[in-house]
Amino acid sequence: MSNFDFSNINLVPKLCVVDSRNQCSTTIKIGRRDFKLPIVPANMECIINDDIAIMLAQQGYFYIHHRFSVNALEFAKKMSKLNLPISISLGVNQDAYDTLLELKDNNLMPDYVTIDVAHGHSIKMKYILKWIKSIPNPPFVIAGNVSTKEGTSDLESWGADAVKVGIGPGAACTTYVATGFGSRGCQASTIKLCADSLKNSNTMIVADGGIKEPGDIAKSLVLGADLVMIGGMFSGLKDSPGNTVTGLDGRLYKEFWGSASAWQSGKKNRIEGTKKLVLMKQTGFLEELAYLEECLQSAISYGGGKTLECFKSVGIINKPAS
Repeated sequence: MSNFDFSNINLVPKLCVVDSRNQCSTTIKIGRRDFKLPIVPANMECIINDDIAIMLAQQGYFYIHHRFSVNALEFAKKMSKLNLPISISLGVNQDAYDTLLELKDNNLMPDYVTIDVAHGHSIKMKYILKWIKSIPNPPFVIAGNVSTKEGTSDLESWGADAVKVGIGPGAACTTYVATGFGSRGCQASTIKLCADSLKNSNTMIVADGGIKEPGDIAKSLVLGADLVMIGGMFSGLKDSPGNTVTGLDGRLYKEFWGSASAWQSGKKNRIEGTKKLVLMKQTGFLEELAYLEECLQSAISYGGGKTLECFKSVGIINKPAS
């Protein structure tokens, strides 16, 4: 099976070695810090804002702030005052360099920097990664997005501590529709392809996009991801930053839009994202993350282990064609 997606595979159960799934740990180390889950909400304006970032960080969850109309210096000051990790997103143009220099001059260099562009395998990515890594005591850098082994290898060699994998698999992304490129319909096999191409065992893979069910998170980890980024599943939460609107059916919905959409960028050309309505859930971020932790604990018990490490030895089988 060369190309496949999450719905095309099953994970193979192993001997359970715990008395209760509560004994299974979902903790992950990212850089110098430990976090509760190998899950991060997408760094999109309709998914995260300052308040959500603070709440997640205070509760021990990893977060990545988005890069749209965010005053990085003020945000960093706020997080530093609260003694919380600083995790921001940047692009690859001059303003990204300016932002990091300003933070450095104020002794507020972030703990985590995500260089986040639609096509991460680019010469501009090479320049900024090498520049960041030339800074004394540089931050932990996540870079993307890519969907090839060449892209993964290059970003790793240029200095990325983690490579974000996924071009076009997200529900609000239209890259595949507009260009024909990307990992839509084969995000699962793309994760494996990119993970297998890493040279350094310390380099991490961030699987970004295409997650529809909690089980897809465990599948991503088995396929080689270390961290799973989720957008659509979080967009409908009652405390997500997306606008709440009343549908024609009288029910409440949340607006969910892609980072390359016209609604986000304000552009009228080179649009690779859309806006849609997602039925609003009655749960918030912390409730949803607690539920996903339970799902992952169960997955670990099926995987024959006590920690996320067990996923490295879990097998996969093809699902019968429907």
